Amino acid sequence: MKKIYAFLAQGFEETEALMVIDLMRRSHTIDVVTVSVTDELMVESSHKVNIKADKLIKDINFDEGNGIFLPGGIPGTPNLEACDMLKQAILKYYKEGKYLTAICAAPSIYSHLGLLKDKRATCHGSFEKEMDCKEYGGSVVTDGQFVTANGLGAALEMGLEMVSILDSEEKAGSIAEAIHFNR
Repeated sequence: MKKIYAFLAQGFEETEALMVIDLMRRSHTIDVVTVSVTDELMVESSHKVNIKADKLIKDINFDEGNGIFLPGGIPGTPNLEACDMLKQAILKYYKEGKYLTAICAAPSIYSHLGLLKDKRATCHGSFEKEMDCKEYGGSVVTDGQFVTANGLGAALEMGLEMVSILDSEEKAGSIAEAIHFNR
């Protein structure tokens, strides 16, 4: 079973986070662990929805994971980027070729770390100027170990792309059919 760590910071975009997490969990082959980058399991979203994370970042063994998922949101994205433990994990996963995924404003974190210079990527349009990548644009972009999406409207597509990559295209198709989504 693949394991993805989904990171939550105060002010994260809850629908982006939960849509992608839900779709990956529906595969029953992807263990998605929600991780608070704060000292509390309860994390408040950008729209004042409280979500209880599975674990605190200090309790994560990053040797066990296959990838990282970062939801967007303001101030969620800057709060994720302010977490040194998360940035260290991102750099570790980058070096190990593990999956680095993000939606909305959050792909800018990978860009700020210099990881997208030779990659195709996307993010929310208001963060385009912060993206230092080979090619920019699209709603969901996969390039090697990176999967990026431009915002809430692409969350469903991103979640299915993650299932396709981590499990199979057939599994993603069956989930899409079960939720009445035409791909």
